[in-house]
Amino acid sequence: MPHTVTTPRPGYGQLLRTPGAWTYLLPGFLARQPFAMLTIGIVLLVQHTTGSYGSAGAVAAVTGVSMALFAPQSGKLADRFGQSAVLVPGVLVHTASVVTLTVLALADAPLWALFVAAVPTGASVPQIGPMVRARWAAKLEGSPLMSTAAAFESVTDEFTFVVGPVLATALCTGVHPAAGLVAEAVLTLVGGLFFALQRRTQPRAGRLSASEGPRVSALSVPGVRVLAVAFLGIGSVFGGMQVSLTAFSEEIGNPGVNGLLYGTFAAGNMLAGIACGAIAWKSGPRRRLMVGYAALTLAASGLWAVHSVPLLAGLGLLVGLCIAPALITGYTMVETLVPASVRTEAFTWLTGAVALGQAAGVTVAGRLADANGASAGFLVPLVGTALALAILVALRSRLAPEAPGRVAARGVSHRVPVTVD
Repeated sequence: MPHTVTTPRPGYGQLLRTPGAWTYLLPGFLARQPFAMLTIGIVLLVQHTTGSYGSAGAVAAVTGVSMALFAPQSGKLADRFGQSAVLVPGVLVHTASVVTLTVLALADAPLWALFVAAVPTGASVPQIGPMVRARWAAKLEGSPLMSTAAAFESVTDEFTFVVGPVLATALCTGVHPAAGLVAEAVLTLVGGLFFALQRRTQPRAGRLSASEGPRVSALSVPGVRVLAVAFLGIGSVFGGMQVSLTAFSEEIGNPGVNGLLYGTFAAGNMLAGIACGAIAWKSGPRRRLMVGYAALTLAASGLWAVHSVPLLAGLGLLVGLCIAPALITGYTMVETLVPASVRTEAFTWLTGAVALGQAAGVTVAGRLADANGASAGFLVPLVGTALALAILVALRSRLAPEAPGRVAARGVSHRVPVTVD
């Protein structure tokens, strides 16, 4: 049964006392660590072997696009057959694909061969974050702790983005250019299989009653499509920052500072996530999303003009602080927009949108950095978030949960929350 909480101000302490939560939190934390290492590991290895940020960004982009296309299918299969049934083969395929990509890069294989290997590498990325979020949603359905859980998951994600890029960069620059990807493959194998063993807390597979009608895609919900666009812009920030910070560090002759700069950026995201989960919000999620996204766009607007490490670290921290509110609010809104039967799929659409935006950001920023230097690459976060913000503002009315009659007409039925603004 869902675990309900009656206190008006739920917090992290209550959340972590949710029965059974630790059985999937610890394995989930371990299993999601490699995700933050993959893109930067590919960029550092391929740039080392080819000498081109553009080529490195393109290979990483193929991985991101592949993940964006296949992640929702993975989520759909997990909703239907169970998370463990999808995770085990996915983890094995991903490990083999990363090893193949690494060997090809070290063997100076042609770029097309790296593209081919990047496809299964991205397609098989384990969707641990969405699966953990789906477990929270199954336990906390109808509880005010859902927004706290979304904030907690954002903090956990961002902690991995503090640790992952720093670890991958340290391994690639201090041990071997391929060490970051090798570590990613090993951690994926161990952590993914460990998480897959936690069957008791996974949402029930195929949970769809006769009254809910035929199973449909979460993407048929208009609000999910709007959120996906918003998350594309957020992905462009991650991709643009990864490549541009790497290029900036090379330009100043101190490649080791890359991990510190990206870690500072991710730390801002993590700190904001902690704060978001501790605040008892009075405004509705749609209004918070608009304000948070506008702040993110404004913060990203100054990146291209900064040319010193302290200033770039400070502005990167500010950008990170602005990402978390938008991410957390978007994930929280999913619980109000879609039924439980397609919830994992909905979360993977958003995660896939981040990956697709990241892929586009890595590609464009890589080309710009090759041609015009790191400053040009930093234009990517600004343009990506500005375009997404414009669409988000224009389509904000679609973020309101649909009336039960309209939803049922599409074969989806779920409760409608009271507040959207």
